[in-house]
Amino acid sequence: MKADKSLKKLLILGVLFLLPVVFLLFLYPSVHNYTPLEVVKENVSELTAFESINGEPVMLKDHLTVLGILSYSPKDQSTAVLNLKELIYEKFKGFKKFQIILIAPNSAKDDLRKLEEELYSYSELKYWQFAIGDPDSIDQFKNSLLTTTSRDSDSFNQVYIIDKNLNQRGRFDDRSKPELKSNAAPYGLYSYDCTKVADLKNKMSEDLRILFTEYRQKRKGTFESDNRRNDNLTSYGEKN
Repeated sequence: MKADKSLKKLLILGVLFLLPVVFLLFLYPSVHNYTPLEVVKENVSELTAFESINGEPVMLKDHLTVLGILSYSPKDQSTAVLNLKELIYEKFKGFKKFQIILIAPNSAKDDLRKLEEELYSYSELKYWQFAIGDPDSIDQFKNSLLTTTSRDSDSFNQVYIIDKNLNQRGRFDDRSKPELKSNAAPYGLYSYDCTKVADLKNKMSEDLRILFTEYRQKRKGTFESDNRRNDNLTSYGEKN
């Protein structure tokens, strides 16, 4: 009888010990074998034609940038900008070389200052810049991005991920698991809608984490690329 009780105790202890180990073994591949964030567009234009509203130069090179293009009335995008600050900036502002840049036409400078003051009332924006340029420069810059949005009110709520080498990051195939199962037509993810909290919390936040993981692994020399992004970039160019 005592032997049976002792055996039960040993079995229970064994199960309690093995469960966390088994869990970690299942977790390990998901952590390390993630899908890298794809290069959807190379050679994004540098912001040489722009300056901050304080007259300082702004630069994409060697930074991981979340970039948006605002309208002539940036105050109309205040909700989208606040979402970006709360859900993305506050989460990633401690990461090395991370920055947010929102650009707008020169004529919107006063509106940008008011928007900046509103954001500063919550916290300091050390890694956030509002930049201005002439409309032609804005159009030229936007043409260097891969986007599916036209120049309408919706496009001003979109933000893009630009890596340290002036590559736009995103996904050529953003289908969910149910969509993949049902063989839905593939569609890409090239920008993120700041008016949609789910887009920022789930998609953009996760994609930025993946990109920071890639850079961390590259620094350690542990990053392995299967050239999937280059293959996708080539095939996309052939189709278009």
